[in-house]
Amino acid sequence: MATANDISMNQAGPGPAAHVLAVAVENLHKTFETHKVLDGVSLSIRRGETLAVLGRSGTGKSVLLRLIIGLVQPDIGSVRILAQDIAGLSLDMLGDVRKRMGFLFQHAALYDSLTVGQNIAFPLVHHRNDLSKAERNDRVDQLLAEVGLVGALDKMPSDISGGMQKRVGLARALALDPEILLLDEPTAGLDPISSGEIDELILKLQSEHQMASIVVTHDMHSAKTIATRLALLDRGRVVIEGTFEDLEHSEIALVEQFLKQL
Repeated sequence: MATANDISMNQAGPGPAAHVLAVAVENLHKTFETHKVLDGVSLSIRRGETLAVLGRSGTGKSVLLRLIIGLVQPDIGSVRILAQDIAGLSLDMLGDVRKRMGFLFQHAALYDSLTVGQNIAFPLVHHRNDLSKAERNDRVDQLLAEVGLVGALDKMPSDISGGMQKRVGLARALALDPEILLLDEPTAGLDPISSGEIDELILKLQSEHQMASIVVTHDMHSAKTIATRLALLDRGRVVIEGTFEDLEHSEIALVEQFLKQL
């Protein structure tokens, strides 16, 4: 059984530059007013791995993502992205780090007034001034093909299903060819068939791009399907971290409750 204290910061992993941790958070503490959200969380991930972060609502999963992308600062602890500590970085330097990360929001968070193509192109317009309009359009077409949405270029977000909106969100997250992909509840609100399709797409994209992916979810089916490793948070702490088999052999009551979803 693997626990939070068993994390090896030197364990070799697959993919290019495997000797460098893509994301390493150490001893993270975060309190909002009197509510302690994270209480000493340490996790790490390399390129080519997918870490699923599980937990009940209010256990700090989404706060962990916000700390990783620098939207909030930890009270104690460190966040290192591709070996760079992001604490105290200027906005410009933090922006450069964020360009190396893609983020899928829980509800896709598409711009309602923009078409599917314009939503996907948004990061390219703002961060890739070196691309011509034709090159940008080619990149959008490529991304649409990757997520299985050829023909949806001119549709509005309100005209497509929730599952398709998640695909558009994934395409936008991949626009800058990130080394790290952060996914916040990618299957939330979807029916089982659409959820399965999103899981298959995540696996396909991970195989093709070999990113380091962190998936926040309460969906045990999804976590089992897509994750290399899983970490279960409760009351701001990592209860267990390891493979799905590690969780199956655990005698921790909360772990057993989560496995009952299967």
